[in-house]
Amino acid sequence: MISVADALAQLFALVSPLAPEDVALTQANGRVLAQDVHATRNQPPFAASAMDGYAVHAQAIKPGQSFDVIGEAAAGHRWEGTVGPGQTVRIFTGAPLPAGTDHVIIQENITRDGDVITLDDSANDNPCVRPAGADFRTGDTVKAPRTLTPSDIALLAAMNIATVPVTRQPVVAIIATGDELVQPGETPGEDQIIASNSYGLAALVQTLGATARLLPIARDNVASLELAFDLAADADLIVTIGGASVGDHDLVGDVAQAKGMQRSFYKVAMRPGKPLMAGRMGHAAMIGLPGNPVSAMVCGHIFLAPVIRKMLGLGTHPAPRETLLLAQDIKANGPREHYMRAHAGPDGVTIFDRQDSALLTVLADANCLAVRPINDPERKRGTPIDIIRL
Repeated sequence: MISVADALAQLFALVSPLAPEDVALTQANGRVLAQDVHATRNQPPFAASAMDGYAVHAQAIKPGQSFDVIGEAAAGHRWEGTVGPGQTVRIFTGAPLPAGTDHVIIQENITRDGDVITLDDSANDNPCVRPAGADFRTGDTVKAPRTLTPSDIALLAAMNIATVPVTRQPVVAIIATGDELVQPGETPGEDQIIASNSYGLAALVQTLGATARLLPIARDNVASLELAFDLAADADLIVTIGGASVGDHDLVGDVAQAKGMQRSFYKVAMRPGKPLMAGRMGHAAMIGLPGNPVSAMVCGHIFLAPVIRKMLGLGTHPAPRETLLLAQDIKANGPREHYMRAHAGPDGVTIFDRQDSALLTVLADANCLAVRPINDPERKRGTPIDIIRL
């Protein structure tokens, strides 16, 4: 068995960031920016009023001063001309400042009589002006890589970037294996169960920004597994679930190798998830996950997610951890790194009593995995522990 860190390093070696592609701005949210992009204009492109009021020259401001109103400026409708001494232009938020002005008196600080305004005794020391280029300037850069958020999309739109270079989404083919499985919605036989792992992993893959391709269940025979691998041949990453152990019906490894898989490793010193297999098959990387539901999902977070992030150009990083305090005493850990279902709350990290790798209800109640190193000694309530958020 190899360590989790060694397994992850070998998995990273199997994949590379995918090529960029251009997508419309409307399709870029959640995608990974593949190349730096640059603003094509200043924002704002002109000195603009930040308030509704009256545009004047700052040097003319003093309590009780009167100004003649000679025009009006609104957003999208600038006032052409130059404002002279003793003059002002009625201005609204977002409108360009007229020539000869550099200050906006807010409308609450004046009285108006016809076309004459008079300032009150307020200091009027806030210019209420957004300078040209105050937000960004032509050539300013949005750095790659980054997963684009709605705020990023708004920024790119303001920069007048309509087409965005993003990393191509990896296609992940997911193959559940086993005669005991039927699809959700079907009627299982007395000795069958519903295929759940593939759906949970597909949801994880899609959350990560990849494309999940759920293939038909592969049965426990060579022909069915060969067909499944043939259907997955054009994927970027092939994920099998189950059939990778050492029993008489565990055929995935043998069939994969017969199909040309170059195996990198088999078995990892972790709980849950010991029977983990990885290698390359054609131009695709392959990860063989264990069949127990929780084992498959935990390995999805620990191995599959970082691999997909590398394929998206987001670097080679393990699942992010944070350190919190235990809400309970816990016993010593054994010879495998243990990823324990737990809940992080106001009182600290509570590790659930039941850690059987078949219990999806416990996984659904968990919001984190508490990480126990190999041979970790017992810990007392209030001591730190690393967690991985789910």
